[in-house]
Amino acid sequence: MGGEAVATVSSEDSGMDAIQRRLMFEDECILVDEHDNVVGHESKYNCHLMEKIEKENLLHRAFSVFLFNSKYELLLQQRSATKVTFPLVWTNTCCSHPLYRESELIQENFLGVRNASQRKLLDELGIPPEDLPVDEFIPVGRMLYKAPSDGKWGEHELDYLLFIVRDVEVNPNPEEVADVMYVDKDKLKELLRKADAGEDQIKLSPWFRLVVDNFLMEWWDHVEKGTLHEAANMKAIHKLT
Repeated sequence: MGGEAVATVSSEDSGMDAIQRRLMFEDECILVDEHDNVVGHESKYNCHLMEKIEKENLLHRAFSVFLFNSKYELLLQQRSATKVTFPLVWTNTCCSHPLYRESELIQENFLGVRNASQRKLLDELGIPPEDLPVDEFIPVGRMLYKAPSDGKWGEHELDYLLFIVRDVEVNPNPEEVADVMYVDKDKLKELLRKADAGEDQIKLSPWFRLVVDNFLMEWWDHVEKGTLHEAANMKAIHKLT
């Protein structure tokens, strides 16, 4: 399918970063309905076209990882300038998609999204899989949201929210990540203030802001207390669109 899609690249896509363009056509996202049932697969390119999202109601499965160190500081990343959607915005540790492949379609114990999280944390932040055992990712919840990035691109995702507490060495991939930083609660609140005030050109991803506004501080308290499993609710899907 990747080869067919490349043949249809429009002239306005020719300026897209080569690596990001390859991922757009080669990566096959998992299409789901609003109840998270798998209904098919589609290229990352088509899944992020607002025209397709609006006309065909394309909804794909995604994940957002929140990695804390042993001081319970949250690792944030700034997306690279070459990202097709939401370039240079600050967001949680890692945000991506499980792909339509056997290892990332496993539903039992949410192993598919855990495997995908481990893969992308290596790809984006250079964290080796052995430093992030899949069974230490704690699925806390799921949310469904829609967010335009610009006139052409956007997101429509059923997003798995995964937490993990590990001390890791980070080696960001510049094709994916422009910068990283650890924040405590006060630093995050200051970041939110700057984003709201438009200071220092700080922008936050829409999915990260939804998690912050609806869940994060309560869940962060549970992280510090070691009681995160008590807060987890994987039966509900929070519709925040």
